[in-house]
Amino acid sequence: MRTDRTQKKEIGMPTYRGNAIAAGVLFILCSAAAILSIVPLGAVVSAPVDFAKLAANDNRVVLTALIEFVWAATGMGIAMALYPVLRKFNPALALGSVFGRVVENVFILVGTLSLLVLLTLSQEVAAGSAGLVSAVAASNLLLTVREWVGEFVALIPFCVGSFLYNYVLYRSRLVPRWLSGWGLVAVALSMVVALYAGFTQDFGFSNVNVVLSIPIGLQEMALAIWLIAKGFSAPALASVASTRESAS
Repeated sequence: MRTDRTQKKEIGMPTYRGNAIAAGVLFILCSAAAILSIVPLGAVVSAPVDFAKLAANDNRVVLTALIEFVWAATGMGIAMALYPVLRKFNPALALGSVFGRVVENVFILVGTLSLLVLLTLSQEVAAGSAGLVSAVAASNLLLTVREWVGEFVALIPFCVGSFLYNYVLYRSRLVPRWLSGWGLVAVALSMVVALYAGFTQDFGFSNVNVVLSIPIGLQEMALAIWLIAKGFSAPALASVASTRESAS
């Protein structure tokens, strides 16, 4: 049974409810943007590039870029929303999680920039101001950069950042351990996806990539719903507040 003193501490301490809701909403928006980014272009961008078709779909390319910008911004925002809470339990790992997610989404924007450059190249080819042979070589290079960045390079810092905040959540019990533990296992599977893509150059929606990516997608949605509905554990927040008070 908790003492009156402990109860008063929990009443007076910050609950970080706003951070929990913000993180939950950002998880949902980030996942939605990642999925929706595929919709506008579909199979328009693939090797060999159909320059005329891509140039004719310039609005779709720009829409895709805007969606990917939302994807990157919300991905960065997740770790930033969690940081003020997680740093109370482990400042170094909390900062590392922010760094991982920021690096991940910088790489995503590199892929977005490659797409926009490819659009400009396609327009020049369609207008007859760029040679076809050199344009084909350049387009293949841009597509290769986009594939490597999106399917391998960006996945590694994502796994690092996601692992770090799930680990702190697990150790601190800010959310149920089954939920953060699920995240740790799912991140390990995502790292397998990244390594598989890197060593095989099997990019896109292969069976291995899809199956092993499902757990992290489901876990992030479950975590988002928990954070929005329940927030962070009050006893966990009270315990760190009590520890700091005792140390002082």
